[in-house]
Amino acid sequence: MEITKVLPDDCISLIISLTSPRDACRMALLSHAFNSIADSNAVWQMFLPLDYIHIISNSSSPPSLLSLPKKDLYFTLCYHPVLTHNGDMKFQLEKESGKKWYMVGARALSIQWVDTPRHWTWISLPDSRVAKLKNVGRLEIKGKAYTCGVGCQH
Repeated sequence: MEITKVLPDDCISLIISLTSPRDACRMALLSHAFNSIADSNAVWQMFLPLDYIHIISNSSSPPSLLSLPKKDLYFTLCYHPVLTHNGDMKFQLEKESGKKWYMVGARALSIQWVDTPRHWTWISLPDSRVAKLKNVGRLEIKGKAYTCGVGCQH
């Protein structure tokens, strides 16, 4: 007897959400019944970070991103990082696990001791600016990343 006929959909949904995004995608291939449950918003909501609404709302991304189905939103956040903290950071999800990644932009860093054009320069790329290190004997970089949860005031 097929498990989808024995257990209610919400029970199967909970079971799938306790696995990983990769496993949910694999389970969607098992049968039509598993596909509709494994692709559901209930499952993919569990793979998104608890503060995803806060992160997206305070980013430069369009608010319409929040209206995507949860699975589409998950993979959008995996493949298309969103700018946060006034463009000083990028936020992205790690595809396999859903772990949060923050990338701190070079402009948000304080490059100590060698903070002169003699030691490094800024290079403009199509979508960002990068600090290019020249010839130095010592390097110290400092930065702050505010990654607090829901309701954070930073």
